[in-house]
Amino acid sequence: GGFMLTFILAITSISLSFPLGVLLALGRTSTMPLFRLVSTAYIELVRGVPLITWLLVGAVMLPVFLPEGVEIQGIIRAMFAITFFSAAYLAENVRGGLQSIGKGQYEAAKALGMSTVQMTVFITLPQALRAVIPALVGQVIALFKDTSLVTIIGIFDFLHIARAVIPAQSQPFNFFGTLRETLLFAAILYWVFTFAFSRASLRLEKKLGLGER
Repeated sequence: GGFMLTFILAITSISLSFPLGVLLALGRTSTMPLFRLVSTAYIELVRGVPLITWLLVGAVMLPVFLPEGVEIQGIIRAMFAITFFSAAYLAENVRGGLQSIGKGQYEAAKALGMSTVQMTVFITLPQALRAVIPALVGQVIALFKDTSLVTIIGIFDFLHIARAVIPAQSQPFNFFGTLRETLLFAAILYWVFTFAFSRASLRLEKKLGLGER
């Protein structure tokens, strides 16, 4: 439990949602109607429902549809709910990058005889991801902070333990002082992670020359 659980939950969800988000973005910009329809429906449905609702769906409704005798741990259900949710937002970020690429890039790739897969892997997708690094980092930071919502479904993440330790350690006369200190400590740890990640993003952007002409 605690901060390590929050960290693992965030990193795993990010690792799973990123490739799914890329596939959804490619599907939504595809010229094939079926892929475009499925990807668009997924993105719009997920983005239209709050994360807390998907967490409750995973915690309460998912076990009802599982075969008898099959159980999935609560942390795994929460992880997939967050991944499911975050992928839709990452897909829109990547789609924005794909749409920013000029038609000349596609025409040049076709002139070189590249297939659609080759053009996507070697030309368009790398440029799109490079262009939306700030947006992707912002989504990752938001996802890390959103992991605190798992406390609602009974998972003992960092914030849950920080809140639970207050009544166990405090006396009535100093309860509010302990409350402030404990929650301030939790806020500082969240800030340290997000600040470090944003600084790393700025260094990467500078290295890649984003925003330079």
